[in-house]
Parts: sequence; structure tokens; C-alpha cells
Amino acid sequence: MSETTILNKKDMVTAKSSVSVLFAGDSGDGMQLTGTQFANTVAVYGSDLNTFPNFPSEIRPPAGTISGVSGFQLQFGTAGVYTPGAKFDVMIAMNAAALKANLKNLHHGGIIIADTDGFDARNLTLSGYGEANNPLEDGTLKDYTVFSIPVISLTRKALADTGLSTKFIDRCKNMFVLGVLYWLYSLPIETTIETLQTKFRNKQDIADANIKAVQAGYNFGDETEMFSQHGRFSVAPADKKPGVYRRVTGNEASAIGLAAAAKKAGLELFLGSYPITPASEILQTLAGMKKFGVKTFQAEDEIAGVLTSIGAAYAGALAATNTSGPGLALKSEGLGLAVILEIPLVIINVMRGGPSTGLPTKPEQSDLLMAMYGRHGDAPMPVIAAKSPVDCFYAAYEAAKIAVEYMTPVLCLTDGYLALSSEPMLVPSPDALASITPVFSPARKADDPAYLPYKRDERGVRQWAIPGTPGLEHRIGGLEKHHETGNVSHDPENHALMTKMRAEKVARVAEIVPDLTIDNGPEKGDLLVLGWGSTYGAIKKAVEQALDGGCSVAHAHLRYINPFPKNLREIMGNYKKVLIPENNCGQLLSLIRDKFLCEPVGFSKVQGLPFNEMEIEAKITDILKEL
Repeated sequence: MSETTILNKKDMVTAKSSVSVLFAGDSGDGMQLTGTQFANTVAVYGSDLNTFPNFPSEIRPPAGTISGVSGFQLQFGTAGVYTPGAKFDVMIAMNAAALKANLKNLHHGGIIIADTDGFDARNLTLSGYGEANNPLEDGTLKDYTVFSIPVISLTRKALADTGLSTKFIDRCKNMFVLGVLYWLYSLPIETTIETLQTKFRNKQDIADANIKAVQAGYNFGDETEMFSQHGRFSVAPADKKPGVYRRVTGNEASAIGLAAAAKKAGLELFLGSYPITPASEILQTLAGMKKFGVKTFQAEDEIAGVLTSIGAAYAGALAATNTSGPGLALKSEGLGLAVILEIPLVIINVMRGGPSTGLPTKPEQSDLLMAMYGRHGDAPMPVIAAKSPVDCFYAAYEAAKIAVEYMTPVLCLTDGYLALSSEPMLVPSPDALASITPVFSPARKADDPAYLPYKRDERGVRQWAIPGTPGLEHRIGGLEKHHETGNVSHDPENHALMTKMRAEKVARVAEIVPDLTIDNGPEKGDLLVLGWGSTYGAIKKAVEQALDGGCSVAHAHLRYINPFPKNLREIMGNYKKVLIPENNCGQLLSLIRDKFLCEPVGFSKVQGLPFNEMEIEAKITDILKEL
């Protein structure tokens, strides 16, 4: 080997099993777009991935400040990627504030690609470093590998002959840095080029400028000597099951799940919705499915959203509404109406931090108790929760199946983390999806016995009476119904009976709820980590790492929360201790204590951020030390 080869490692490629990357900058720097493009590329390349967008609530937060930092984190790898990474390996810092806000979460020795043009006196002052304290120069980053690149200056130079304004050219800086990262991790740029050509097909000059910026960034990585001592990296594609894959966010998956359920049931889909962060993309996705017979209605408020959906359900459609915490509160009376009418309705609640308007863009598992009890009167309904972005498809589908087959509203819980995060989805065959069978009341002849709209089958489920069907005329409304006849009734005994029967119908859903299984770990042992919703990935990874360390620990995850799986008590009894991590102050913990009269250990995080595996593994270690 020659001396030149030893000194210059730029062409050396080091294999990695996984890499976590953070794109961070001002909310106007296009970090969400950049991260999304990178995610699309690694998805097409065949990597397993998980993403986490994190951005301010304000539309125009102060540029250059910590509060204005927007980030997009993702982890991609050959297999077993369940989270965006507890800490990241690479940080793209477009300015000083982005570095300051996120440095604590960068692995020791990690890579920083910093835009030096974002570390001028003004940015240093706004970020809180101070004009005389540039972290790129004062030794603050001595424990990291830093690549200082004048991104804006190089982007202007690369696009100088485009004839575009300086303001617009500066907007292409994110594409330049994306090109650098593609080179560093041996990834193709063709996916991004195709996306840009499609996105700006009617604005060719804009498409050409962005494409040129990506190519310039890639060429910079290839030609500069900056990386000569570090070389490049590569992450092999994941070994996936054969089939058709697409990258989906949780909101997209929820929307597709509803559409698939309607097709499977032979029903039209209707969504009545009012835009609310972080649930609005469900409405936006379904609004683009008109060619599949999907009907969407953007209502003037949350109450109208749910009431139009109730009307659609009464008319025979698979009806749904979507919202987040504040909207669920406004829908509560309408949901009580759906309960007493006993009609099928799917409510997808994308949880965020509360109370009140709380944290609009930050995730939290804040609405579990509201989902269980947030209606006046005794008005139970089934509650299920998705565990991953892809699982939002299956959770929405199952919610629709239960709603239609048990004639009840069903609450499907996701949250802001799942809704906006993404991962590859193996597109299922329609034949592989469970059947959905609505049971409609048949038309009646004049000499048939009187129609009884609330006559129930052995499960306590009434049939679906479609308006206009001959002989099915009956009273409808929010007042208590008489058993079987459906007439308005104020009889005390009848009210008690109907309240009991509605509750028993929901309880009987347990008959189709699969038994809870152990996701990982021994069937009996010292500790069970019991999760629900979006804690799945962090718990799974933490338990895997604890098992590798020889710990007696297992993981089980709840999909069905009302009713619980029939064997939940038995499963919990097989372990000395049960740990329940939640992004709230212990709501599932309260339900478990109330139902089973036991004392699990709660572990709460209410910071507007999802758990990471390091936090849960540390808690596991602490509990096991006490046993």
C-alpha cells in the first residue's frame, strides 16, 4: 500500500449496521423537507428506517433562536430499527442555535456538519453563545468530528448562473447539504432528483436549481479533501420480506386503513373533520382519494365534524372523524349521541400534550382516560391504540371492523410521534385482511310483525337500519330508547337495562380480542414491561438490550385497552414486578390498578418527547436491582 493511500482515506468505505441522523436548523431552513427526502432515499434503497420530525408550534418563530429550531431525526439500518435513535450519530447544524439545542443528544465522537455561514456574529448572539464565543473555533467541540462547510456561500457559487434571486438561491442550501450527506453515506441522489422534477414539474427553473444544489453538494463531498482522514460510510439494505413497500407516516397509514376497511366492508367512506394539529393529514390524505369513492367534509368546527359523521353512519356509510385532544373534548356530546344511537363510528384521536391547547406539535399519551371516560353518563366504547406508524393502518382497520360488526363508536388512539413519523410498510394483499361484515335490517312487508330497531343478537348487537328501507321507520335521537322498540322512554328500569346492555355489548368485544402475548423475553420472570401505543419501539429496544445483558425481563404491548385482553391478569401474574412506561402521569397505570387491584411500577415522561430506549433500560436496571 502506498503512502498516499494511507494518508488519504476519502475513498475508503466503512460499513455500518445503522446510523441515526439529525437535520436541524431554523424552521425556515427546510429541515422537514430535507429529512423527508433523505428518508425517501433510504426507503427506496431498501433500508429499515424510523423517523421523528420535531418542530416549533409557532408559524414564524424567531429566526436564529433556540425556540425557532426545527429538527428531523431518523435512523436507518439493515434490520431492527424501531426508533429514530436514543442519540444520533450525525448532526447537520445549519446555524448556532441548532447546534446548541441538540448537542447534548449527539453521541460522543459523533459527526457534526456545520454551516459556518450560520455561525456569524448575529446567529451566535441570538443562540445565546455570544458574539465572541464561536463553538466551531473555541474547542467546545473537541470531542466530536466536525466538518465546517460554508453551505450558503457554496450554494450561491453553484447557482450563480441560474439567474435566480439571492433569496431564492439561499433556500436551496438544504439541498446542498443533503447532497453532501448522500456522498458521505454512499447513497444515490436519483430518488431526490426524480422527486424534485415531479414536485416542480410546472416550475422548471426551481426544479433545476434544487437539483443542481444536490449535485453540487454531492460533488463537494467527492472533490474536497475535508473527508480525506475519515472516508465514507455505507449501510447495507435490510433483508425484507418480498413484496411491495411504501413509506408511510402514521397519519397516512390511518387514512389508508379507513379506506381499506370501507372497501372490504362494501361501504362508502365518509370523514367529517376539522383541521387540528397533528391530525390534519388524515383529512388531507383521504381528500385525495375521491376516485375510490371516499367522501371528506371539512367542517366549521369539531362538533360539526363528528355530527356530520354520525349522520353519515346513520345513512349507511363507514363514518369516521379525526381529531386531537382539544377536539376530542369538543366532540364528547356527539360521541355520547353515537353511543345511545348504537351506530358504527370510528374516531381517530392523534394525541398531543395538554391540557387545553397545550403542546400542539409535541406528542403525549395524554388522552387515555378521556377516551375511556370522557362522556357524560355511562357511555363506554371500545378503545384501541396503534404502536407504530405502520400499525396505524391496522389499528384503524380493526377499529372499523369492531365499529361495523358491533354497531358502536370506537376510539382509535395514535399520537403526534406516530402520526408524523414514518417507516416502510409492506403493502398487504386485500385477501389477507380480515373480513368486515355489516348486518343490515332487511325490508319489511306490511303484514310482518312490528319492527324492533333495538332487538339484539346473542352478542347484544342491533342491526343497521338504513333510512328509506321499507318498513324500518323508527324513532331516532339522543333521548333514552325503550328496549327493542326504540321509542323514547323515561322509565327508570328501562334506563338501567339499556345502560347495562350497552356496556355488556362493549365488554363482549373481548370475545374477539386476541390473547396478549409476550413480544420478547421469557414467559415467566422477574420483570414485565407492559406498554401501550407509541412506547412500543423504545420498550422493545430497551428489553432487547437488557436481555443481552442477562436480565430476566420481558415485554408485552397492549393493542386493546377497552376491553382488555382476557389473559392480561394471568400474564402480569407471571412476573414479580410490572413496569408501565407512559408519556403521561400514569393513566394506564390507574386503569390497571383499578381493574386488577395490583401495584405495577409507573414510569412517566411528560416532556413533549417520546421515550428513548436508554431511559427505559435504566429504569429496568433500577427495578431489577431492588428485587
